[in-house]
Amino acid sequence: MIKIVRGDITSQTTDAIVNAAHTLLLAGSGVCGAIHRIAGPELERECSEIGGCPTGEARITGAYNLPCKHVIHAVAPRYWDGRRGESELLIRCYKSIFALTEKHGIESVSIPAIGTGIYRYPIAEATQIAFDVTVAIQEKQNVSVEFVCFDEDTATVYEQVHQRR
Repeated sequence: MIKIVRGDITSQTTDAIVNAAHTLLLAGSGVCGAIHRIAGPELERECSEIGGCPTGEARITGAYNLPCKHVIHAVAPRYWDGRRGESELLIRCYKSIFALTEKHGIESVSIPAIGTGIYRYPIAEATQIAFDVTVAIQEKQNVSVEFVCFDEDTATVYEQVHQRR
């Protein structure tokens, strides 16, 4: 099942939420900063122990003060011109998220618009990749996915891509 939710990812009660992380996995701004602020200092400590995450991959931690059980930290590529392997890296990023949901028995996950903030991935293209990978994974893995959109413009793009499927 795929749902589109307009809201704050830090309040989602799915088994896991996805953090739009950077390679150091440390608190930043935007989604990442909000998740770290609410989770508390234990999340930063666990992320420091992991020691980073390459672009196109994901790592999992506890959720601490968040209402979910796990945080999956996914590192999207920076978007330059679309000709530097950005789409392949974003596809790998989503596949890495779902590899972790399978490995850890996660049945529901909330995912933000990964890579579309400061990494400047075009929202329509990133959303199409998100749906393509999610639909393909759901044929093999029983995981419920909520795409959590912080603002109305993002939610509109997700709904348009979902309706075309």
